[in-house]
Amino acid sequence: MTTATSSEKIFVTKPYLPPKEEYYSYVDKIYETGHLTNEGPLVKELERKLSDYLGVKNFQYVTNGTIALQFALKALGIEDGEIISTPFSYVATTSSILWERCKPVFVDIEPDNYTLDVNKIEAAITDKTKAIMPVHVFGYACDVDGIQKIADKYGLKVIYDAAHAFGSIYKGKSLLSYGDVSTLSFHATKLFHTVEGGACIAKDKEVFDRLHMIKRFGNIGDEHYNLGINGKQSEFHAAMGLANFAHLEDIKQRRKTISEYYDELLEGRLARPSVQSELEYNYAYYPVLFKTEEELLSVFAALNQQGIYPRRYFYPSLNTIGYMPERYKCLVSEDISKRIACLPLYVGLKDSDIEMICKIILADG
Repeated sequence: MTTATSSEKIFVTKPYLPPKEEYYSYVDKIYETGHLTNEGPLVKELERKLSDYLGVKNFQYVTNGTIALQFALKALGIEDGEIISTPFSYVATTSSILWERCKPVFVDIEPDNYTLDVNKIEAAITDKTKAIMPVHVFGYACDVDGIQKIADKYGLKVIYDAAHAFGSIYKGKSLLSYGDVSTLSFHATKLFHTVEGGACIAKDKEVFDRLHMIKRFGNIGDEHYNLGINGKQSEFHAAMGLANFAHLEDIKQRRKTISEYYDELLEGRLARPSVQSELEYNYAYYPVLFKTEEELLSVFAALNQQGIYPRRYFYPSLNTIGYMPERYKCLVSEDISKRIACLPLYVGLKDSDIEMICKIILADG
């Protein structure tokens, strides 16, 4: 087997880039208008197109997925108290809670698709609990009905970190349509990207309006209405989004094809998350679960020798991070986080690359 050269390295993901001339056609429009930011025509066009494509209302395009979570907390009036969340996510989920001076309360995950265990939420609720912030991990659906039932019972808000859920459909509608606010990330590593970016989708128009004011300093013209900050996106980021939007279906289809080829070659040798029967999956990631952490590390070493770099995603379990204000036991998350990895998945990954990856995994596993 030939070791990959530096130019042939295979990482867990690679940003999709549209043909230059398609991106430049939007850049030309920016030069024609001279409108660079402050909710220009391309930003508004992208918001309309994404809202229609996803089948959601009250869509706000913002600078990134982390600040989208912070905006959601602000728009829902949550400025202190406890937020029930998952330890199995990227650190941005918890960082947004801490940054807004709230306290994350970790509830363990269920072992099948790694989302928040709805059966453990009620035991974590106190008189200080203000909201639940679950994560649609890897684009798989949380138990949205169970979570909403608990939220309604205790008068809690629900904010979904849906950074991975772009295009996932659950029970016939966008997975982003559940909760009081759902947030997206359009980071360069995502299925759909605008280089950097994110979005908030609000259930209610009143919350949508507050989100809009928050992201633009809380003012319109010379009138100041509330405390805000700069969360607006530029026309150049919107241009990348619009250029990528034209290729969305091809992107999704290629990721589906790659995932199915992994399924075929790995022949069930590694555990995979369960997919709900009513979920139309978006193929955002290809996570696999090894039997032990030692096996994972051994496979990683063999892959790295060939210039292949999967990712331990998510690791570590967030409840174990030293700067968390309180210790929580989340045994399922702690176990899975040590054994899980995401394999390379992106447009441009060749069948021969997939075959080499699987050959190494099967030989070492």
